[in-house]
Amino acid sequence: MPGLLYLAIAIVGEVVATSFLRASAGFSQLVPTLVVVVGYGITFYFFSLALQTIPVGIGYAIWSGAGIVLISVIAYFVHGQSLDLPALIGMGLILAGVLVINLFSQSSAH
Repeated sequence: MPGLLYLAIAIVGEVVATSFLRASAGFSQLVPTLVVVVGYGITFYFFSLALQTIPVGIGYAIWSGAGIVLISVIAYFVHGQSLDLPALIGMGLILAGVLVINLFSQSSAH
């Protein structure tokens, strides 16, 4: 269970850091830049801890898939990014893939 908790923290850190990249304006704005640097530091630290118990391919698939979907949702609400039907279908497929890996794949067994 700690591996999944570490992975969740890594995902949240990545989503926060990525959300502040735009506001950092090419790392010219101090506070958003600090959020990005600290966020990615937290992300990679906890992702490395998660990989002690979760296979790297499975961990990376979950981390990147969840990050893509969460960042897209945040971009929709915060930045007004439009999500058309193909984007929504693609994100649905990503979520379905993450669920299939977690629920049915023997590769994710510890």
